Amino acid sequence: MQANTPEIANSIKTGGYNSNVHIQGAGRPVILIHGSGPGVTAWANWRLIIPQLARDMRVVAPDMVGFGYTERPSPIAYAKETWVQQLKDLMDTLGIERADLVGNSFGGGISLAFALRYPERTGKIILMGAAGVKWEVTPGLAAVWGYEPSFEAMRNLLDIFAHDRSIVTDELARLRYEASIRPGFQESFRAMFPPPFQRWLNALASDEDALRGLETEVLIIHGREDRVVPLDSSLRLLQLIPRAQLHVFGQCGHWTQIEKSADFTRLARDFLAA
Repeated sequence: MQANTPEIANSIKTGGYNSNVHIQGAGRPVILIHGSGPGVTAWANWRLIIPQLARDMRVVAPDMVGFGYTERPSPIAYAKETWVQQLKDLMDTLGIERADLVGNSFGGGISLAFALRYPERTGKIILMGAAGVKWEVTPGLAAVWGYEPSFEAMRNLLDIFAHDRSIVTDELARLRYEASIRPGFQESFRAMFPPPFQRWLNALASDEDALRGLETEVLIIHGREDRVVPLDSSLRLLQLIPRAQLHVFGQCGHWTQIEKSADFTRLARDFLAA
């Protein structure tokens, strides 16, 4: 491992393997669950948000198994149930009885699945461009899950992720490309989402009748120009979840926590503190 990277944090026991987990702040616990892009880590996804929320909350941000610097045990089934169990094991190890959840894209689907499985351990939920219901795979998601490592492919992905082209630089593309080819990263990524992609998207979805019975408060956030997860996904979640509210950012793609960082942080802190 590269010990000098800020992406490596605490090694926390989660069942039969150790997870790489960022922990900052004190107070009410909130767990941040990243998305499923190639080379993603919790730090890459949440680096702008962690210090802001940590001002008055205990922020916990793990690399989900198969991603980042969490151990990759063999054999392991990369599946919704596995990631839900990882979160439970993480909370058990850290002594967290109940936590708020913030789920980005793939992480949104995991957040909903966890809340349905362990409602007594789930506080409020924030979903961002989230999976969790069934919809047809978009060309953008197909490009993400079908990624084959190259600088050009990563540059194209960043153009899909972000509406604001000013943040899509060659330097960022180079950094994210190099992250995607770290030892073990692309191998586990291919193992998680092989074609056809629709079956894996459907597997991240929760039962709609169960979502109708979800009692927790949910804030749904979406970028209107999101090319990876369609806005219709969040509209459907708004219809299904009784205590849901929806905020849509115009001129924003899939990276709401990066493109609209200050506004996202304000919304999140107000919602969680209310």
